[in-house]
Amino acid sequence: MTIHLPQGPYEPRATPLDLAPTGAPLASRTVFSAAHVVADPYADVSPDSPAAVDWDATLAFRRHLWSHGLGVAEAMDTAQRGMGLDWAGAEELIRRSAAEAKAVGGRIACGVGTDQLPPGPATLAEVRAAYEEQLAVVEESGAQAILMASRALAAAARGPQDYLDTYAHLLRQATEPVVLHWLGPMFDPALEGYWGSTDLDLATDTFLQVIAEYPDKVDGIKMSLLDADREIDVRRRLPSGVRCYTGDDFNYPELIAGDDRGFSHALLGIFDPLGPLAAHAVRVLDTGDTKGFRELLDPTVELSRHLFQAPTRFYKTGVVFLAWLAGHQDHFTMVGGLQSARSLPHLAKAYQLADALGLFPDPDLAESRMRALLAVRGGTR
Repeated sequence: MTIHLPQGPYEPRATPLDLAPTGAPLASRTVFSAAHVVADPYADVSPDSPAAVDWDATLAFRRHLWSHGLGVAEAMDTAQRGMGLDWAGAEELIRRSAAEAKAVGGRIACGVGTDQLPPGPATLAEVRAAYEEQLAVVEESGAQAILMASRALAAAARGPQDYLDTYAHLLRQATEPVVLHWLGPMFDPALEGYWGSTDLDLATDTFLQVIAEYPDKVDGIKMSLLDADREIDVRRRLPSGVRCYTGDDFNYPELIAGDDRGFSHALLGIFDPLGPLAAHAVRVLDTGDTKGFRELLDPTVELSRHLFQAPTRFYKTGVVFLAWLAGHQDHFTMVGGLQSARSLPHLAKAYQLADALGLFPDPDLAESRMRALLAVRGGTR
């Protein structure tokens, strides 16, 4: 039956892709999905209140990702760190998810930042102490650490040397190799000039210097700059044994497929809604079938570019919206009220693109929920 979307009439797909969990591990690439959190829709909170999380639904979604062989990147920006989820909520999320990963045998890595610092200027010593506190929590949980970019460090640093000293201090303390995360300002404007310069070539040199000085303490890097050429250049300059995890939600198929000089692993927010399809595509790649891998993932790029369009930091709204349509949660409510961050036409286009890809396990459910949203947010036309 035709559904009338803001962009015009659309005939929903009748059947989904057959992407049942196989339990088989991925072999040729290490792949993490950054996972969203599910809000408690009945909590009496305001946008300024601490996040009220539906823990059962949040952990169930992580089990869904693990069942397809994906790793979970926990408490990252996809989980609304700094956009609705404070450090207290992130700490509980890390502890709960790490325990769940241990129970089911899932792989997990967790974000380490400085978001417990109060608003306002912080000293470099305070930034280091905040990082240390969070690193201890993640390591005590048994998860791998991802050293995220810090707004407080970006504000406090006076040049590249402050970044070199801060990261050297943290890497010396890490008990296991970590992932370094370079998150670009399109994801968080407060990170403009990270690594001590707005000149990306100079920033890249500083980033690589940190890794070169401590290669045994760096499992890999996550590049989230939406710049495929720069990622390829950086991964070719990495020390042997240090992985590049693409965080490029615009160009991930080509970066994961790679070339005759290497490839990227993946740590992606778009693999939250694409999880089953992404896992299936990597299993095809495991057989050496690069063409088949690209045929599966290339058509998803239009959806990803739509969700991550500027202002990119609000991509989380589309991710949670698709999780609701797919039946992974019973509502479209987000912590911090972020469900309002994207327009009805934007969400309707996301529905159309995801449905055309066959991403919804129950297309009828997705259609009925889309119709309900149209009625509530758009009225009758």
